[in-house]
Amino acid sequence: MFAVFTVVLLAVVWLLPFFVILGSKKTSGKEKLAWVLGVIFVSWFAWIFYLLLAPISKNKEAE
Repeated sequence: MFAVFTVVLLAVVWLLPFFVILGSKKTSGKEKLAWVLGVIFVSWFAWIFYLLLAPISKNKEAE
């Protein structure tokens, strides 16, 4: 039982950056896709950069 709980917990922690990026309204479209690919290929460092730097370009709604 403990092993199943551990595996589920690790899976949730590993998928957390994807849920945060996909559910965020900071970015959209191709920029969001780029951040998700960054998390896949660069790991959690990309997620930390996302939290600090996103959005890279200004939203047209803010203007």
